[in-house]
Amino acid sequence: MKKIALFVVLSICFSCQREIINTKISGPVFGTSYSIQYYSEDTHDVKKACDSLFEVINQSMSTYDSSSIISKINKNEDVEIDTHFKTVLEASKLVYRHTQGAFDPTIGAVVNAWDFGPEGKIENLDSVKVKEMMRVVGLNRVGIVNNKLQKPEIIKMDFNAIAKGYGVDVISDYLESKGVKDYIVEIGGEIRTRGINKEKGTQWVVGVEAPRFDGEQSLMNTIVIKDKALATSGTYRKFKVDALGRRYAHIIDAKTGYPSQTNLLSISVIADNCTLADAYATAFKTMGIEKIKRFLETHSELQVFLIFENEGKEIESLTLNGFPE
Repeated sequence: MKKIALFVVLSICFSCQREIINTKISGPVFGTSYSIQYYSEDTHDVKKACDSLFEVINQSMSTYDSSSIISKINKNEDVEIDTHFKTVLEASKLVYRHTQGAFDPTIGAVVNAWDFGPEGKIENLDSVKVKEMMRVVGLNRVGIVNNKLQKPEIIKMDFNAIAKGYGVDVISDYLESKGVKDYIVEIGGEIRTRGINKEKGTQWVVGVEAPRFDGEQSLMNTIVIKDKALATSGTYRKFKVDALGRRYAHIIDAKTGYPSQTNLLSISVIADNCTLADAYATAFKTMGIEKIKRFLETHSELQVFLIFENEGKEIESLTLNGFPE
């Protein structure tokens, strides 16, 4: 009888074992693309769930959708914010305080003026106009009262420098809520991983792109990311040219109101979540190498990789706080 009972128990255990499925999905989102790879026993429709989550995030903070919450706020309409908006605002305020305003989502009107947003174009923009717009910039002027954003009417919010990273976190958290322990989520180059790549039996390996002005893509190096997030900000791809042929980088200096002018070409940041990694990568673009070094002395939770031009116009790189090599 004992042998029969043991056989029955073993049979039940073996029948409970399910195949681990390697799933890969991808598609367009946020004006770029996403890719997800994960391992799970569950066969639920992750792509449909992800597309729904992307739509909700877009409806919350896309400045390119006139019906979104952020667009209505920028038109000074009476609208309540949602959980996504509130979470990103809180993360933005944290980075705003830590970087002394180097990261500031209230720069929306200035972004439009330099033609990097959904409404603007470079036209008769001079120092007087820039100074006037910058007069009201400051995330410290923004708050939440009765689930509504309170701000000066002239301020236009812009979460585009943090939204991709936040989207990565939302999808990653969703996968973890479904019991997924091994995954990599990427949106427009921003990445978060957990566990291992079971297909290859290795840690997740990701590439750091080399800055190239010819539009081609090549890797500077590859690194291992374990249970962390990686975001990169650079100026070598996205820029505008005015009527005089002058080139402007797409990252606006929140202190001056002008496109960032620096020898930094690319900043990659590793953090515990992609929301913060994305925001800090943007902030560091306007801070310069020496300020970044000093900042990281008191922020050991961040690992940073810088690519820059030296005085001889040669490409150099610098790893800080143990960024993997």
